[in-house]
Amino acid sequence: MKPVLSLVLLVALSAVPAGGCAAQTASASVSDDIRELIESARGAPAPLCACAARGLGNYWGSFNAPASPLGRPVRERARHGRSLSDEDIRFLLTSLDTPDPCVRELAVRLVANDDREEVITGLVQRLTAPDSSLRVTAALGLGMAPVQQSVEPLIRAMRDDAAGVRANAVWALGRIEDARAVEPATSALADRSPLVRQAAAGTLGHLEATSAAPSLMRLLRDDRVATVRRTAAWAVTQMGAEQSAQDLANALARDPDATVREMCAWALGNLDRGSTATGALMTAAKRDGDASVREMAVWSIAQHGDASMAKGLGEILESDRSTDVRSTAAWALGQFGLDAAPAGLITALADHDPEMRLVAAWALGEIEDKSAIPALRTALKSETDAQARKAELRALVHSGESAEQLSYLLESKDPEVRKNAIRGIAGQNGLDPWPWPMPRPRPFP
Repeated sequence: MKPVLSLVLLVALSAVPAGGCAAQTASASVSDDIRELIESARGAPAPLCACAARGLGNYWGSFNAPASPLGRPVRERARHGRSLSDEDIRFLLTSLDTPDPCVRELAVRLVANDDREEVITGLVQRLTAPDSSLRVTAALGLGMAPVQQSVEPLIRAMRDDAAGVRANAVWALGRIEDARAVEPATSALADRSPLVRQAAAGTLGHLEATSAAPSLMRLLRDDRVATVRRTAAWAVTQMGAEQSAQDLANALARDPDATVREMCAWALGNLDRGSTATGALMTAAKRDGDASVREMAVWSIAQHGDASMAKGLGEILESDRSTDVRSTAAWALGQFGLDAAPAGLITALADHDPEMRLVAAWALGEIEDKSAIPALRTALKSETDAQARKAELRALVHSGESAEQLSYLLESKDPEVRKNAIRGIAGQNGLDPWPWPMPRPRPFP
């Protein structure tokens, strides 16, 4: 097979769409010949190599390494399933010493699938190589094959002149999850490189190092780089640092970057249950100029479970210009155990968006407010979306619609409507299983 051809096949078998790599890559697409795969990578264009690297896997969720031989993040894929022979290991370690970035990218992801002594020793030795890009690669590999014996060499690597080495070293320490990393990672929050500061914040969050919370809050207040501030906000949430609520509320109100404010809103939903957080979240939900921030604030209000916020959420349902924000507000109202539905929730049954109608009907079914029955009857008669229709019928039954009123539904052309009408007439209020509406916000650094 010609050199670049096997690499192209690896990508092609992933059915790569325009603008990026495919969402699925089968491990069977990886060449059985390690040498052939590595040789095919020599001189390959970086985008093609990144797609191939994704097929090889060896990642850690959202906490991926900050630096790689390709100089770009490569998202997670399934781990390569083939076990490596001793000869493969030696060949891959030698391949790390070549200057070709694509060769290094693939070789380190393959060899780091194996944490045998020879691999760890080979990577640790390369942490002190003259070539800084090789040191970056070695630290990356030690994070992918996390073992305790790498901790001290990685701590020493955090004093490296190259920012990529320091960043990968502190990231790798977070993967190993050893308490010895807390002090050097906290010190790294003051590093001159934002790549290192962000990696250090992520590591401290994964280590749940509560002692670092004050330093992380200083980072949130003062760092000039938005991605660093965002990761700092995420990290204190992992620690359960309730004392950080006021700083998070301040950042939610004032930070110039929407992604930072979104993370602060998420953090307040997971941390504080007091008035500081609730007031800041409602203000953001009504006034923030970015829809993702408003939606996250609404989601976080629901996490607090404060029914006194229902009136404000009802107002958001009536006024917000974003369907996502209004849909999440409707979902939130279904969490509070209300006795009466806000007017905005009933009005939402006539929304032009079927997803909005679905979630509004679901929430009304949770509230079980008899006053919503006339609006639900009207909505059900004109509903064109099958899932929304099911939600409206469920809400009618849960709200106490009479058997006499439900009987006309027995003539519906929709078998699902007829079936659930029969269940409702028989007094069966569950009407589940049900396509549970959930909010979209799920931010991670």
